[in-house]
Amino acid sequence: MTQHRIFGTRFSGVYRLYIQKAERKNRTKEEVDQIVCWLTGYSQTELQRHIEHESDFETLFAQAPLINPNTALIKGVVCGVRVEEIEDPLMRNIRYLDKLIDELAKGRALDKILRQPVSS
Repeated sequence: MTQHRIFGTRFSGVYRLYIQKAERKNRTKEEVDQIVCWLTGYSQTELQRHIEHESDFETLFAQAPLINPNTALIKGVVCGVRVEEIEDPLMRNIRYLDKLIDELAKGRALDKILRQPVSS
């Protein structure tokens, strides 16, 4: 079985697109970073190291300290596919990230994007 080409794509290139998409909607690079770190468990320093070393998506997710357990709460469609139905774990994580960035660009509150409980 051949791997999808996104697996070998440099994260740094797509990361720049995530930032551009967010900034066009008056969101920030810091919010994008917070989403990536929430999903992967990376610190800001570790994330920056992957960007500088031009890690591909496969490496980024393979070396992730901890994929957030709340990813199961991420639902919806990205590129015409329901993210919760994607079988390949790497592709599902990539699409989770796409979905979270889409939500950011659509103006959703960061605490909702990060699937955090509402304080009472």
